[in-house]
Amino acid sequence: MSTPAERAAELRAQLAYHSERYYRDDAPEIPDSDYDALVRELALLEKEHPELASEESPTSKIGVPVTGAFAPVSHGQLMLSLDNVFDENELTEWAQRTASSLGREDIAFSVEPKIDGLALSITYEKGRFVRAATRGDGRVGEDVSANVATMSSVPTAIATSLDRIEVRGEVFIAKADFDALNQRQAAAGEKLFANPRNTAAGSLRQKDPAMTAQRPLQFLAYQLVVLDEQADAPRRHRDVVSQLDKWGFLVAPSTQHVTGLEAMREATKWFDQHRHDLPYEVDGVVIKVDDLGDREKLGSTSRAPRWAIARKLPPEERTTTLISIEVSIGRTGRATPFAVLEPVLVAGSTVSLATLHNEDQVRLKDVRPGDTVIVRKAGDVIPEVVGHVPLKGQRRQPAWQFPSSCPECDGVLIRRDGESDTYCVNVACPAQARAQIQHFASRAAMDIEGLGEQRVTQLLSAGVIRDVADLYSLDVDTVAQLEGMGDLSASALIGAIRGSADQPLHRVLIGLGIRHVGPVAARAVAQRFRSASELLAASSDDLAAIDGVGPVIAASLVTFLEDPDNRFVLERLARAGVALVEPVIESSLEQTLIGKAVVVTGTLDGYSRDGAEAAVLERGGTSPGSVSKKTYCVVVGASPGANKVNKATELGIPIVPGERFAELLATGLVPE
Repeated sequence: MSTPAERAAELRAQLAYHSERYYRDDAPEIPDSDYDALVRELALLEKEHPELASEESPTSKIGVPVTGAFAPVSHGQLMLSLDNVFDENELTEWAQRTASSLGREDIAFSVEPKIDGLALSITYEKGRFVRAATRGDGRVGEDVSANVATMSSVPTAIATSLDRIEVRGEVFIAKADFDALNQRQAAAGEKLFANPRNTAAGSLRQKDPAMTAQRPLQFLAYQLVVLDEQADAPRRHRDVVSQLDKWGFLVAPSTQHVTGLEAMREATKWFDQHRHDLPYEVDGVVIKVDDLGDREKLGSTSRAPRWAIARKLPPEERTTTLISIEVSIGRTGRATPFAVLEPVLVAGSTVSLATLHNEDQVRLKDVRPGDTVIVRKAGDVIPEVVGHVPLKGQRRQPAWQFPSSCPECDGVLIRRDGESDTYCVNVACPAQARAQIQHFASRAAMDIEGLGEQRVTQLLSAGVIRDVADLYSLDVDTVAQLEGMGDLSASALIGAIRGSADQPLHRVLIGLGIRHVGPVAARAVAQRFRSASELLAASSDDLAAIDGVGPVIAASLVTFLEDPDNRFVLERLARAGVALVEPVIESSLEQTLIGKAVVVTGTLDGYSRDGAEAAVLERGGTSPGSVSKKTYCVVVGASPGANKVNKATELGIPIVPGERFAELLATGLVPE
């Protein structure tokens, strides 16, 4: 066992090393959550053993000193970091200390997203851009003016009477832009970028501004520092945000201004619930005292203001060991490589398996069994391996090779020309049948309770089913004889299967797993052709004319329906009593949206995503998942999808603010 002093020295060495990898090299070797854990351990040691505390400790420092790669710039005012809290109790304690210091409870707070980017300060003199600098060690940063000048989100001039100011904020790459950037890297056979934050930081610190200009960098402003005191400077943070917006800076539209502890806590919960709806990566929520006079009273420590705190959200990236790489076979025969991992807790759940997508992704990420890898799980997305962590002196295994035969049936695996995916082409492959039936029974499709992977595997192994149509010929006596089943369990399963026969046509289409036909397209098709017989008679042109379908989905649907085996499955489903019709939604509400396609994007107060779509359908409209020339209007809620909003603007489609959705439903008219 090491002594407290020895452990403190060890932690300081680790933190110094990882700080340089993060701040100086833009190539961290551990996720933020692991770094935060080291900081917290050191802070606790220093609290329990005050004699170990030091001004040179990482717990007292901001960032790292500049490297000399860029000219140094002294900040007009210290560029502080933020202290962190990790749960609601710690947040409450901070708020109570703040209230005690100010002598009142009714404190106004601003609550905003903590973007995972690179801190930047931009100086303006008499309204003209003069320089931009990174945080550095808080006192001196690096001059990156030439690179920042290439960013369209940074105004070169602003209309202000303030003589000398610094606008501070975060440089980042939006999630959609990062995905597009990696797609271009993959297409060129280049190594993939690990994450938006490191890519943004590395792009900003390029020696050649032309290289920076090629990267989709954006700047989001969140602070104004007035270097020369003037009477007309804003005195509240909400006024600062409003002024930055008027000057043409990007500000966080999801920022909330609230009063009191309870309202502040609710606002932080909103960001936890909606973090994946935001267009950029966030790793926390920043809570700030709104009144700038109150901030002066509260003051700062050597590294962080007392008037602000960062509430860290559950980590979505962790490191672990990649034990092996295996291949799974899906319902279409697609062979997907996945990583078998040493179990690790990520975003609140234990992860032991993670997708590697396809052969090209394994090669570009260069991950191999035995590697230490970064695992990511964002929202409801299947966990994925981001990349490996290079460790000095490590002898790695040879690069992994994609197998040539199917691990389930030993059939040949084929990669088709022009595609990144590999397929098992054996139509009798048991893995494909298992995945197809599981998908058919899933909640999004026929919603057959009790028919999970284990039960499907058992039914297939017993030879009592071969495909989805066979499900409806099962009887209680047959199922009851299977291991682990009895009369009660068998009756429940058969009841669930037979009950699913009344599901509407669009759920059957989803369940059949037709390529490119997702829930939105399936519903649109079923609302136009309300029975399987009508659908079978439809042409490709008829289908492509449906809003939200188009030629690609139409061609895929026709190809599927023209296949004799697929037609035979549909005939057997019909004979078994599956309805195969789409009922007309009966509603007592006025049909204000008949013939109108309303696209909803973002979060609407009082509505889930499905609820907003249902509200449109109840009024006789349709709710496709994409914007086209046929779209009547686009309803835009909080944190909307940028692509849909941009497409609507490009096509001249009316945009309806989310708070006026009810008015649209009631009248069928776009509010003025």
